Amino acid sequence: MRIGIPTETKTLEGRVALVPAACGDLVRSGHEVFIQAGAGDKSGFADADFESVGVKILPDAEALYGQSELIVKVKEPIEGDLQHLRSDHLLFCYLHLAAEPKLTERLLEIGLTGVAFETVEEADGSLPLLAPMSNIAGRIGVQVATHLLHQPQGGRGILLGGLPSADRGHVVVLGAGAAGGNSAQLAAAAGARVTVFDKRQDRLAQMMAIGPNVTALYPYIETVGDFVAKADMVIGAVLVTGARAPHVVTREMISSMEDGSVVVDISVDQGGCFETTRPTTYADPTYKVDGVTHFAVTNMPGAVPRTSSQALSAAILPYVQQMARSDWEQRQSLSKGVNVRNGKVVHPALM
Repeated sequence: MRIGIPTETKTLEGRVALVPAACGDLVRSGHEVFIQAGAGDKSGFADADFESVGVKILPDAEALYGQSELIVKVKEPIEGDLQHLRSDHLLFCYLHLAAEPKLTERLLEIGLTGVAFETVEEADGSLPLLAPMSNIAGRIGVQVATHLLHQPQGGRGILLGGLPSADRGHVVVLGAGAAGGNSAQLAAAAGARVTVFDKRQDRLAQMMAIGPNVTALYPYIETVGDFVAKADMVIGAVLVTGARAPHVVTREMISSMEDGSVVVDISVDQGGCFETTRPTTYADPTYKVDGVTHFAVTNMPGAVPRTSSQALSAAILPYVQQMARSDWEQRQSLSKGVNVRNGKVVHPALM
């Protein structure tokens, strides 16, 4: 199989889908691996690192897409990528099509087969290719929001963990999966009062086990509204596999928060779980609604491309190895990951 790794084109996206060591394993398995010149630079992997394991460096996107059958990238294709995609390409990346109807239409027009990392699902319901980036996004969300709570950033002037004679900050986390769980752990470790909402009792128990400063509750609408109103920071990490995220926090709830509070919508890739969410980039990451700072960057893990590339590469390599075989769809997890094929939407969450 001819496997191509293009340079990511999303604003300030520094990740690369496969690190040199992973490419080396593919080459040793008999595959041809191509990478666009400079694709790994922002992650700290030079072209020479890839060449040393047998990867062929191609000068630009046109050459990369032209030579490749299986395209492995990180983020969904945007305009610069779409012009190079063909109907015979097998595309493997994060797609998040539920929030991108125009992209869906373009992929249907092209007629390729698109397999989304976020919908590859194992028999136990786990999402192995979404989890590593969710872990990172959950941590980044709290790190960024902690900074945004500082007064020079327009925040309330809160030190999250408090001090003797000073209140702790209050963090509300919506969703206790990979992203929300990591947010809760980091906020709790910083000393904040943390309230986590989730519908699953097993996840609520896991959150309670983090420490005595963590409360875990069922997300009754009225209860969520009461706690959001009193929060200094709200992290949205609600996920319905492959589908658009539901709006858990309304505009009215946002309006009830104190000026200078911060909300982070990790669910933004799937449309966002705040009614007031609109996608942003790292070039202009925040905006305010009713005095509340919103952070809704659609590629949060892209801020730490070295760490993210290493984690993502380790997760996706076994699946790339399978996809490089003609019988790849016999692996049920990959078959579930197919979003579009031959001009048709095939994932049930998108229908």
